[in-house]
Amino acid sequence: MRIKALTNFLLADNRGNAEQLPQSPIDWITQPLGRFFKIEAAAGLVLLLFTLLALYLANSQFSAQFAALWEIPIGISVGSLSFERSLHAWINDAVMTLFFFLIALELKRELVLGELRKPKLALLSISAAAGGMIVPASIYLLFQFGQAGQHGWGTVMATDTAFVIGCLALLGTRIPKSLRIFMLSLAIVDDLGAIMVVALGYGNTLDWLFLGAAFIGLVIIKCMSSLGIRSLALFFAAGSILWLMIDAAGIHPTVTGVVLGLMTPTSRWVSDNKLHDIVNALWRPIAKEYTDQTHLHTRLLRTAESAAREALSPVERLEFLLHPWVGFVVMPLFAFANAGIPLNNQDMPTSIVLAIFFSFVLGKPAGICLFSWFAIQTKLAERPADLSWGLILAGGILAGIGFTMAIFIANLAYAPEQINAAKLGILTASLFSSVIGIALLFFISGKNQTAGKSKEQKMSTKRLQYPL
Repeated sequence: MRIKALTNFLLADNRGNAEQLPQSPIDWITQPLGRFFKIEAAAGLVLLLFTLLALYLANSQFSAQFAALWEIPIGISVGSLSFERSLHAWINDAVMTLFFFLIALELKRELVLGELRKPKLALLSISAAAGGMIVPASIYLLFQFGQAGQHGWGTVMATDTAFVIGCLALLGTRIPKSLRIFMLSLAIVDDLGAIMVVALGYGNTLDWLFLGAAFIGLVIIKCMSSLGIRSLALFFAAGSILWLMIDAAGIHPTVTGVVLGLMTPTSRWVSDNKLHDIVNALWRPIAKEYTDQTHLHTRLLRTAESAAREALSPVERLEFLLHPWVGFVVMPLFAFANAGIPLNNQDMPTSIVLAIFFSFVLGKPAGICLFSWFAIQTKLAERPADLSWGLILAGGILAGIGFTMAIFIANLAYAPEQINAAKLGILTASLFSSVIGIALLFFISGKNQTAGKSKEQKMSTKRLQYPL
């Protein structure tokens, strides 16, 4: 079936219908970006559904069974050696590694192929992300300094990409594309900063022996890539061993995903020109023997199929492969395992709830706007003409949706008796930020549309009064 489809494509290409090959450079940016926004918007809805389901089960007659589900031990034992974790821990430590891997891939693609390759636009997003991390953490420490929840400052630094893009999708074409790109770039940089917080602020005591073994593993993986090994199965096996070494070294194992993602090559093995040459070279024997399914015919088609696949860089191929799985499986599974909060618990420390709530709701927009303004005033960054300060403020409010990464860090930062309070603060701040942010965007976009129509009417009237 795949061979027949490729043959039909080659036949269509020879008739002059070269709609897909070769692509222009702008397609490398716009097509992945458009696909990203569509998947993120749909994934945000699925994430919301599983969040609500977890909240329902945690507060229903099935709450005890629901809580016990995540404590089921899973692992292997060989003699006296045992490697075992709860289902909850496997989801947070192993499955979420794919999430971090995808974040790193997206960051690298943006740095090499996307908006972040433009220095001044990149610095606007980087500055905004820095403000969106520093100011909320400072507000949190102001609330919790010297108290039991002080160690949770990293919780309020993250922004949930899926929920933010999902909220922007509700407004469709009412908002400019520059806001979507700004928020996407900000969220990616924000997530990278949160990952660094996980690695440096919430790790265990380092085991230098395993850390050295992990470094050797990274060198081996780099050599595999340099030698031209292209088997995903081999890289997955090597990455799994590296995950075990980093975990044993005392660093949170999800950092493995970040390191491997940033190491993934952005160069393509087969260029557009090379692919076009291969198609032209294969066309004549395929056209002549189209009905003759010989061994040579099959081998030539497989060569063309491999060349078409390798015309995408490893970063792009892996992002296309993983993005739906992370959006529709990994993140909903994480939400289902972590968002179940017993709301009838009267023993929650309200100081933690309030500290997280105000850090997200006030700190995020204040930090994003303040640092963006400073970067623009000092000429370090530039603001797109259609990205008004009102839109930046609304985007900053939406950045207060910290759901996925915030809960992930909260699980590392808080004691068991504090974790539900932290999750409640995250959920209430995320709900408030989404409602206020969407409402403000509707107001600003509606006002802009009214102003645009009024200006158009004035121009039309002027043309009637003073015809050319």
